[in-house]
Amino acid sequence: MRNMGNRSTWIAALLAGALMIFAAACSQAPAKTAAQAAPAVPEAYRAAARDALGDGTKVILSGDLAHNGHIQLLIVNELPRTPKNLVPGLVVSRAAIIEKDGNDWREIFLADSHLKNEKGFLAGTPIAEVNAWRVQYRKGPKGLAMFFTPLEQTSGAQPPPIEVAWNPAVHRYQSLDRNYKHFLSEASSLGPAPEFRMNQ
Repeated sequence: MRNMGNRSTWIAALLAGALMIFAAACSQAPAKTAAQAAPAVPEAYRAAARDALGDGTKVILSGDLAHNGHIQLLIVNELPRTPKNLVPGLVVSRAAIIEKDGNDWREIFLADSHLKNEKGFLAGTPIAEVNAWRVQYRKGPKGLAMFFTPLEQTSGAQPPPIEVAWNPAVHRYQSLDRNYKHFLSEASSLGPAPEFRMNQ
């Protein structure tokens, strides 16, 4: 009977010890919340975004987006309401890439009523003004790739996305052909060109 008592005491002590270890491990490793997991955007980046596109501008991505050794920000003016039956992506009135140049920031790509860089209008941008874009993006080994689809106000076939990526051969963002393989040259105008306000 003494052996049975000792064995019961030993098992009880073992279970109590295991429960204490488990409780300690749980208290030391709390689950991460979504707010904890998302890194904060530095105030300097938010200020640069506001200077470029105004109050309410969101910083979507930051870092060496083009793999060219410079800090760049993907910033947008997101629309408050997303149209129904729309595939995933940001719906924006404007988007831009700004790049840190010493102590200053310069705008090197802009999507407002058209797609353009510091050299001109990107191939594939519609001649008619675009009020809103659906924007999707991915970061890969060659850098950031963005896909812009104009949101049509009329019912009809949705136009294919226009891919925009960094072209290391010319050191700027350009659009690609419909097969997404070759970069296309810019156009100096699109009929009666809207005001072009890119930094030179």
